[in-house]
Amino acid sequence: MHAWHAVVLGLVEGITEYLPVSSTGHLILASSLMHLDRTVSKKDLDDFEIVIQGGAILAVLGLYWPSVLKMLKGLLGKDPQGFALFVNLVLAFIPSAVIGLALNHFLEKHLFLPGPVLLSLFLGGVYMLLVDGWQKGKIARVPSSLPDKSIYDVTPRDAVKIGLMQCLALWPGTSRSLMTITGGLFSGLRPKQAAEFSFLLGLPTLTAATLYKLYKNLDESHKLGTPNMFQALGATACVIGIGVAAISAAIAVRWLVTFLTKHGLSPFGWYRIVLTFVMGGLVLAGIVQIGDSGPVRNDSTQKLADPIQWNKPGTTPASPSVPASGGGVK
Repeated sequence: MHAWHAVVLGLVEGITEYLPVSSTGHLILASSLMHLDRTVSKKDLDDFEIVIQGGAILAVLGLYWPSVLKMLKGLLGKDPQGFALFVNLVLAFIPSAVIGLALNHFLEKHLFLPGPVLLSLFLGGVYMLLVDGWQKGKIARVPSSLPDKSIYDVTPRDAVKIGLMQCLALWPGTSRSLMTITGGLFSGLRPKQAAEFSFLLGLPTLTAATLYKLYKNLDESHKLGTPNMFQALGATACVIGIGVAAISAAIAVRWLVTFLTKHGLSPFGWYRIVLTFVMGGLVLAGIVQIGDSGPVRNDSTQKLADPIQWNKPGTTPASPSVPASGGGVK
């Protein structure tokens, strides 16, 4: 993997992680267009895309540090509002954590395929148009103005509701941000506050996913005696990806809050529908592959910053001995 590959994937991850457009779909598209699915093992590429979520986590930590600080004070018994927010984020996080761990193998085997991913992209777009119409009073009768409810007014019941909505995002291509933002809207939050709660909920959710994938990668490489992700791709690639993702995510988060307030969800809905047909055409043309892509060519020229070489000089690089696993779900 070259440095520019890490930059592109970091940009895609940072921009799309908190937008309701499915970061999974965009990372698949970017990886395929750069032919990384042919030069990097599927397992390492999937794990790399999960680990660079660390940049998105850092972006929210920086932008919403006052809220994080309130929660820390709440844990020390000095801020009741902060403690309540912390409890609600935990309640919202638990459902997807439990279901995700229980169904991880099933989801990767049966849903990380062209049909399910494209279907979720399309249905997610239609769903956004319906929700946007509902919110604006075009489809259902709603109050002319929602109550002024902040993220600190979210109840435990609201938090569980948003957490259950997040579980639907385990279907790859759905978008965690989409389900949690709309869950917030259904709980009486305005678009800005719904987005903020979604961003904060991403802290435990993305952190858990990143640490889990990192542990699995290191543990598997240790047991099998194969290179781990950092050795296969180069630690520099991971650092670049995380750094670029952090900067682009910070910009995207700031932009999204303003955009949702002015324009709602419908532009994202139409974008997802168009993206479905674009990706569908690329899949049919064989340009984009979703799910396992078979044997991967091991090209030593694709390595970055001279990662550890696992073959003796003059010998032919061996094919990866670890079968490819399904991708991370976002």
